[in-house]
Amino acid sequence: MTAADGRPTQDERVPDGERAIPGGPPVTERRPSVTERRLHPVTPLRRAWAPVALLAGWAAHDPDQAQRQLSRLTTTALLLALAIVVPAAALYGFLSWWFTHYAVTDTELRIRTGLLFRRTAHIRLERIQAVDVTRPLLARIAGVAKLKLDVIGTAKKDELAFLGEDHARALRAELLARAAGFAPRTAHEVGEAPARVLVRVPARDIAVSLLLVGATWGSLASALVVPPLVWLATHSLWTTLAVAVPLVGGAVTGSAGRFAGAYDWTLSESPDGLRIDRGLLDRTHETVPPGRVQTVRITEPLLWRRRGWVRVGLDVAGSSNSLLLPVAPREVAESVIARVLPEAAVPDAAALLRPPRRAGWCAPVRWRAYGFTVTETVFAARHGLLRRRLALAPHAKVQSVRLTQGPWRRLWGVADVHVDTGANRTVTARLRDAGEAAWLLAAQADRSRTGRGAARPDRWMARGPSAAGPDQDG
Repeated sequence: MTAADGRPTQDERVPDGERAIPGGPPVTERRPSVTERRLHPVTPLRRAWAPVALLAGWAAHDPDQAQRQLSRLTTTALLLALAIVVPAAALYGFLSWWFTHYAVTDTELRIRTGLLFRRTAHIRLERIQAVDVTRPLLARIAGVAKLKLDVIGTAKKDELAFLGEDHARALRAELLARAAGFAPRTAHEVGEAPARVLVRVPARDIAVSLLLVGATWGSLASALVVPPLVWLATHSLWTTLAVAVPLVGGAVTGSAGRFAGAYDWTLSESPDGLRIDRGLLDRTHETVPPGRVQTVRITEPLLWRRRGWVRVGLDVAGSSNSLLLPVAPREVAESVIARVLPEAAVPDAAALLRPPRRAGWCAPVRWRAYGFTVTETVFAARHGLLRRRLALAPHAKVQSVRLTQGPWRRLWGVADVHVDTGANRTVTARLRDAGEAAWLLAAQADRSRTGRGAARPDRWMARGPSAAGPDQDG
């Protein structure tokens, strides 16, 4: 039966999931099935520690109460408690693993988690910025890995922990191929893109660079000086130990942890972006996505200058990757920066313009370290007297330009020009002449508009002639 306007009545409307063919019966629309998978079977062992960690946290929060409760327990009661806690922890780990699934569809990566409260994450494939593979020490022994995803618009990384090591690499390659524009049915066949090693940082340079940083010696000095002072003031062994153990542990593990994290730092170039492989105990495989670098920061500590070493950091939109090279000769660092920012040259120190002398009334010591310059491709600014920091912001990545001038700076005719990038970071030309700052504000706004119009699109590089657009299927 049809209505007066020719449309089908409620009884004749096509049910959900079906579509009508003109002049024929309704036909059910076949949607491609999605295969959901579980994580690696070793995952329950990791998640079983959650109840135990909860008890350990309570004991650490109130150790006196925990000691009193343990002293009241008899041997039988203690064994009975262990007989309950251990199976409960094992059951929690198993159920949390059993109710966790993931699936890759034509448009998204879907992750369903939660034992009592269900959570489903729908991660659009075209919004994936980077996929990192991390292998902690115990995971390396078990042959598994953790997959971490950087997604535009999210501050926290979604992760899949744990997957088989080979499967984690294959899934990472598939996700990156899909983000690069490969058709869904061919993306899993692409495999990992080839890479060419650019820089491998020697372990000796990493160790020496840590010894030439003031923070390392400051932590060691605190560990050697503070505990004796506490002993002289209190004459209490337990109080001295309570102060000394964290200081000594922090001094040792801080330097050793940074060395272990940067050990065997290898930077490679691939169509997926710049790859970083690092780690002594925990191996990490990261990717710096192309086209998403908003700012490059070059740091030069005081004791590194005689050796000509610098550290290169990044501000990447939608990614937590922030370090490109922990230590490298300046010429090597500049060659790598040329890969990150094509056609952008790092300005020499002589090319940086200093503030006028009257700026010394606003910053009596620091004003000598300030400087800035503008090239055809970047806005560059430097600050820092002992630890020099040079920031490079490409004109195409500038989101806004601001001029600030307080009462004291207005009196001396100087102002700051702030250039804001897409990674919520700012590059500032400090204590410029007020007239120069006003001109720079207008000129930089024009350069940013021109740069964005001529910039390459923010998308992954194509791996070959078989790459297709996201909306193509072959």
